[in-house]
Amino acid sequence: MIPRFFCPQPLAANSLADLPPAVAHHALRVLRLGVGDAVVLFNGEGGAYPGRIAVAGRGVRVQLAEWDSGERESPLDLTLAQALPSADKMDFVVQKAVELGVARIQPLLAARSVVRLAGERAERRVAHWQQVAVSSCEQCGRNRVPPIAPVLDLRQWLGRLPPDNETQRLLLSPQGGRRPRELAGTNGFLLLIGPEGGLEAEEAAAARLAGFADLSLGPRVLRTETAGPAALAALGALCGDL
Repeated sequence: MIPRFFCPQPLAANSLADLPPAVAHHALRVLRLGVGDAVVLFNGEGGAYPGRIAVAGRGVRVQLAEWDSGERESPLDLTLAQALPSADKMDFVVQKAVELGVARIQPLLAARSVVRLAGERAERRVAHWQQVAVSSCEQCGRNRVPPIAPVLDLRQWLGRLPPDNETQRLLLSPQGGRRPRELAGTNGFLLLIGPEGGLEAEEAAAARLAGFADLSLGPRVLRTETAGPAALAALGALCGDL
């Protein structure tokens, strides 16, 4: 597989492009690429540029070919609102959600969230998750990087949600609810996933008051890091993506 690199800069066909320092280091020191090796660059604006390494030394320059307009985005508008799980489970959630076509991710602080983030620590974690999303796009072939929103308190976020009659708001619930097959034909989804231990009753009630309907993925209780990717995959398969 030809290595793909995210380069958030203007790119143009039949021109030379300098890889950002961190990307150049990865290309040379980790992947052991050299002059003449094929690569693909994308900047998040859609499409990609195949090319070959022209200079490999203190920096890396790539000779770009014609722009490839191909896209691998989901036809669905998928937003994942994930209450923060413990340890590094959020990395897994972001990685798999991006692979499955999510359009954006909203990290949330719920009452039962083990991880508590605020201020600069929260900003650093969001920046880290954004890089996880970039790496996932490089791996899975997407040319548009889903944004990771700043961490918000769950109730604060619910209060900010604007009216929306086109997006189906869904709260994954082990107690039962609508099944994914009942949602075929819908194109926009906002999925809310609780932390370990689930949402507190008051939080779930506030979500339902904000227009969220319960969604069931079957009789088994899923881990918080499994629930979001599983729901995305189910909706994608039933509504026209997979």
